[in-house]
Amino acid sequence: MNWDRIEGNWKQFRGEAQAQWGKLTNDDMDVVEGKREKLVGKIQERYGKERDEAERDVDNWMSGIN
Repeated sequence: MNWDRIEGNWKQFRGEAQAQWGKLTNDDMDVVEGKREKLVGKIQERYGKERDEAERDVDNWMSGIN
């Protein structure tokens, strides 16, 4: 899975992202708009993670979706 596909189909993938990161709100998902960097930033903000840890989380999530 590449990020371009996720970004292009964000409405489909946002539910999966919200299931993965339950602390992210609908407003957070609207702000993310399918942008990887924004998702990483929101994960950092809501979960208090370091940037590299949030990036690993996103990469792991991406590798697990079909």
